[in-house]
Amino acid sequence: MHLLEAAPWASGVVLLPLGAAALAFAAPRAGRGLSLLNALAVPAFAVGLAVHVARHGPQRYRIGGWGPPLGIDWHADGLSAALLLLTAAVGCGATLHALGRSPEGGSPARASRPGSARAPELFWSLWLFAWAALNSLFLSADAFNLYVCLELLGLAAVGLAAHGGKAEAVAAALRYLLVSLVGSFCYLLGVALLYADHSTLDLASLAASVRPGPATAAAAALVTVGLLLKAAVFPLHTWLPPAHGNAPAPVSAVLSALVVKAAFYLFLRFWLPVLGPAAPAAAALVLGLLGAAAVVWGSLLALTQERLKLLVAYSTVAQIGALLLVLPLAREGPWAPAAWTGGVYLALSHGLAKAGMFLAAGSLADSLGHDRTDSLAPALQARPLSAFAFAAAGASLMGLPPSGGFVGKWLLLGAALESGQWGWALVLGGGGLLTAAYCFRVLSGAFTAQTPAPALRPVSGTAEWAGLGLSLASLLLGFLAPWVLPLLAIGSPFPMPFGQWGSP
Repeated sequence: MHLLEAAPWASGVVLLPLGAAALAFAAPRAGRGLSLLNALAVPAFAVGLAVHVARHGPQRYRIGGWGPPLGIDWHADGLSAALLLLTAAVGCGATLHALGRSPEGGSPARASRPGSARAPELFWSLWLFAWAALNSLFLSADAFNLYVCLELLGLAAVGLAAHGGKAEAVAAALRYLLVSLVGSFCYLLGVALLYADHSTLDLASLAASVRPGPATAAAAALVTVGLLLKAAVFPLHTWLPPAHGNAPAPVSAVLSALVVKAAFYLFLRFWLPVLGPAAPAAAALVLGLLGAAAVVWGSLLALTQERLKLLVAYSTVAQIGALLLVLPLAREGPWAPAAWTGGVYLALSHGLAKAGMFLAAGSLADSLGHDRTDSLAPALQARPLSAFAFAAAGASLMGLPPSGGFVGKWLLLGAALESGQWGWALVLGGGGLLTAAYCFRVLSGAFTAQTPAPALRPVSGTAEWAGLGLSLASLLLGFLAPWVLPLLAIGSPFPMPFGQWGSP
């Protein structure tokens, strides 16, 4: 890839973390400084790209000057810009949290397996590489390039999940690796079928040429199974809680807020406009039912967890299930634009809230030396910033106004009621109540007297403020709807006139 003269913002969000990852690998001691520089620079490029898309509409860039069907294109529209902004925000918060964690808290930059001298510094190279892979994926307009980005992201994510060398983390990471490879293989087989049938891998060209048929049905089935595995959708979710629950808190935040979003992004970018119209209506219904089952099952398991990070991890299973409800709601009908936009808005809010919740959980666990839910009261009372961050993130996940989660659920509920699909509305409402139950179960410790209070470990203020900032951002997202919704409409497969959202 070369630096695109017409699109310096798009180049910057990929090339900056990619170059920094290579430098951090070659010079491990510079990893911390390079990560901090990226946490400052990459968000600026993401904002610049979003402004460029808002002013000039969707942008398409040819890598190396070769267009489809031979070349690979980058495509930047409102959806890409929004997810790049989400990645920048979560990446900045996770980096600051990792930089600020004390050695007593088990900083991912310092924890390592015995005898592994390079393991502490390799954290930064892996993290920067994952950041570059995420940004490249959100810009890719080619089905095979999306596969390459998924593989690179999966390998980096597995390395991050295993970082530290604890037996539980390594075992969970190996399971994650196996599932990721199987999911990628299924996706690649589906893409190969599409290429054999249509002689192109460009998503826009595929959307215009794909028609119902045996090859399309087989491709849709393979791609769907691959993405369900990578998104950890019920009943293929069993790898996610151990991987997210045993990783360091900044890694858990990135895995939950961003990495699983890559699969959901492909459902929006690939499944809906390319395969969805050619698939039978029953396929979208089955995906919606899997999402509904994930909401119920993930929430019930979250309620029973004895470890805080596992509780938050099972919550991710439930929230990803809620996102899948967009597939049956946005398939067709006048309510499709609201459903699609609501699903994206819910994904953005979930990313910010879940990252803030994991970072808050990490600070509470660092303070106590463990994360058992029955002993959190001292840390909740002594660390009000982390307790409030957990509460604010929970409010957004519940869908309470004026959070971003409320805006996303409001749009999805409106689409469900307008289309007469009341079942999906009941799932969204019930999921919010179950979310409130397990969040209140954790936060009730803040009002429980502890005599005598145990000694607590020091926690970095930077780490606590990073979690609080992301949680507050998930609430602030609700107030930004008049600006974010028109951005999402740019290049959307279901465009809605700006006036229907209201003007800022």
